[in-house]
Amino acid sequence: MNRLQRTLAKLDGLPAPLRGVARNFALRRAVPFTGTASLDFVALSPESSEIRIANQRPVQNHIKGVHAAAMSLLAETATGMVVGMNVRDDCLPLCKSLQVNFKRRATGGLVAKAHLTAAQRFAMANETKGEVTVAVTVTDEAGIEPIQCEFVWAWVPKETSKSKPQA
Repeated sequence: MNRLQRTLAKLDGLPAPLRGVARNFALRRAVPFTGTASLDFVALSPESSEIRIANQRPVQNHIKGVHAAAMSLLAETATGMVVGMNVRDDCLPLCKSLQVNFKRRATGGLVAKAHLTAAQRFAMANETKGEVTVAVTVTDEAGIEPIQCEFVWAWVPKETSKSKPQA
């Protein structure tokens, strides 16, 4: 169990109605931009994540839909969270590349669902560095996929104070 899993496990002791609020508070504080966009962390596990964004004024484009950058943020956060649930504490997750193809106009809010395979999770637990392509699906309120995405995440060893050059 890594640091993110341990942090979220502490919230399991809260009454059910408070868990989602507490999870959103903790994760939005850890990654402030997710709070700016008011992302809703619906479900997180080592296997998958589900994150929502409402079609509200702060994330809208000029045609009153969810902005392209906000859609990308949603997909990046979903993939990053599932990676974060698996990366070892001595490693740092990094988004290596992303590709977002905009297919059609979105209707209403969006939900992103990302998942890792058992083989990907095994590699993250047992290798000091590597990379994975994380599957993610983004759907709108009409059940349509307005974007198709591919995110490649890497993990590398964290630098320690011993390995940093002295000034």
